[in-house]
Amino acid sequence: MKNGIYYLFVACFFFSCSASKNHRTPKWISLFDGKTLSGWKVGNNASTFSVNNGMIVVHGKTAHLFYDGPVKDHDFKNFEFKADVMTHQGANSGIYIHTVYQQSGWPSKGYEVQVNNSHTDWIRTGSLYGIDNIKEVYVKDNEWFTMDITVQGKLVTVKINDKVVLNYIEPDHVKRAGGDEQRVLSSGTFALQGHDPNSLVYFRNIMVKPLP
Repeated sequence: MKNGIYYLFVACFFFSCSASKNHRTPKWISLFDGKTLSGWKVGNNASTFSVNNGMIVVHGKTAHLFYDGPVKDHDFKNFEFKADVMTHQGANSGIYIHTVYQQSGWPSKGYEVQVNNSHTDWIRTGSLYGIDNIKEVYVKDNEWFTMDITVQGKLVTVKINDKVVLNYIEPDHVKRAGGDEQRVLSSGTFALQGHDPNSLVYFRNIMVKPLP
């Protein structure tokens, strides 16, 4: 009987270890080394993006910087993404999710999470641009804030400085019109937007936590 209890204990121990390995808490992974644009890819107007003092500086003609690195082979479905962002007066930018590399033009695939605290466009920071728009201004120019974007299934949650500003549930079998057929949740990479030459935006501490 003692042997039976012993073997049961050993079996439970190894089962517990195995289960814990398969259910480890997801960890944050850096997507930006703070020194170079290694792991990132840009098409036209590449000079819009540069690195200075641990930040990605976005300033120049319209362009988009796509994560093209090894993490998840730059193809994310469920995840939590975060970055520190700072805008200057009148700046416009965005963070694309579930997108794919394009040489030029506005990315046609995925959603854009808006970054805009004072641009003439009324759609403000935290919006899913053109899908679920926010009018409120939650943060100021010239101050760092943290943008947190979580996708889990059909739910997109956007937080600014840990405050939830948007919860969007994509309808089943959603259909977009007017050339926006790919503006849906699927999977893909991230992209930072350079909107126009008058916009100056900084990004740093760019991280992702892949989710089951």
